[in-house]
Amino acid sequence: MRILLVGGGGREHALAWKLRQSAHCSALYAAPGNAGIAQLAECVPIAPKAVSELVDFAKQNAIDLVVVGPESPLIAGIADALQEANIPCFGPSRAAAQLEGSKAFAKQVLAEVNAPTASFAVFDDPDAAQTYLRERFLERPCVVKADGEALGKGVFVCETLSDALDAVEFLMVERGLGEAGTRIVIEDRLDGREMSLLCLTDGQTAQPMPPVRDYKRALDGDRGPNTGGMGCYTPLPDATPELIETALNQIVRPVLGEMARRGTPYRGVLYAGLMIHDNQPSTLEFNCRFGDPETQVLMPLLESDPVGLALSTIEGRLHETPMRFASRAAVCVVLASGGYPHEYRTGLPIEGLEQASQWPDVLIFHAGTRIENGRTVTAGGRVLNVVGLGDTLAHARETAYRAVQQIHFEGMHYRGDVAL
Repeated sequence: MRILLVGGGGREHALAWKLRQSAHCSALYAAPGNAGIAQLAECVPIAPKAVSELVDFAKQNAIDLVVVGPESPLIAGIADALQEANIPCFGPSRAAAQLEGSKAFAKQVLAEVNAPTASFAVFDDPDAAQTYLRERFLERPCVVKADGEALGKGVFVCETLSDALDAVEFLMVERGLGEAGTRIVIEDRLDGREMSLLCLTDGQTAQPMPPVRDYKRALDGDRGPNTGGMGCYTPLPDATPELIETALNQIVRPVLGEMARRGTPYRGVLYAGLMIHDNQPSTLEFNCRFGDPETQVLMPLLESDPVGLALSTIEGRLHETPMRFASRAAVCVVLASGGYPHEYRTGLPIEGLEQASQWPDVLIFHAGTRIENGRTVTAGGRVLNVVGLGDTLAHARETAYRAVQQIHFEGMHYRGDVAL
């Protein structure tokens, strides 16, 4: 099969690496790809949100399957456009992708099925939002969320009323995240430990992947600003089979049923961001695609054929295709540019990639890289994902950080407490 992979980050490099191993894959293209993906696929200079260009490319190049990595093209309706062109696409429709595209929509669906989640209110007016905060959150923390697509940067965990008022001002008045902040959601803050539960679904059957815990803050000890993700690991010692079944029965399956009832069945990867407290899950948010960096630890453990799984998902026969994962541990450490998630430099040479990749049980997935004058240089905020594998979590962590020590670029920053 001729496959087009949409995206150019670390998640897409991990997906390309796994897709290339499929017996079904005869040719792999990536739009736009990166320096690491270019070693596995033919990269084409088309942006992920350029839906019409991507559809035209798929038509002209006889693409048999499109796999979409990031949320932006899914929210923009790439799956619908490809379906109209009779090209199979792995990913939800525009209507189904609203589970990520609109925080308010997702909360309303959760409320409709009585799934556990924080109490919330939705606002289109900044004055009304700030009045609500003064009345309800005078002495306790809350969470302020941009309703629209914000690339993982639209959630503000506010310890004080002042922080919350500032978040509303930033989102709704200053428009710090553009149109994403036109509407906001304010909700109670949940306590506990976060867990990412990604499920493959054809709209009816849901198969869970190994739970992952990621690190959103820029600095050790969960300090600093939120980022797109600074690392993650699996398995989770506190993610019991009973907990996973509870999350499936109380959250995932009811939401899938409600989406089907609305006439917008959800097919693809449904990523439930959960908070675990007293061994009970509550829903923080949904994402409509593979997580980043969660994918970087899941793909190395996946033993099933990824193309076979994608086709079963699209064709509604996932119940016939079990998804299998190796019983090993994986730890991902993100190497970021100095200054990320704020301003940072690019074009900096990266040293030590070859040496690090030669370690046993080490995989390096490129995120923000490009080739310049024959050298691999930085080209984004999150630059590389260093993944260590092992029979235990401690071994996987040691392997990952040992490889990290081999790599260097000016200003390189990473967390030292992943999987501790």
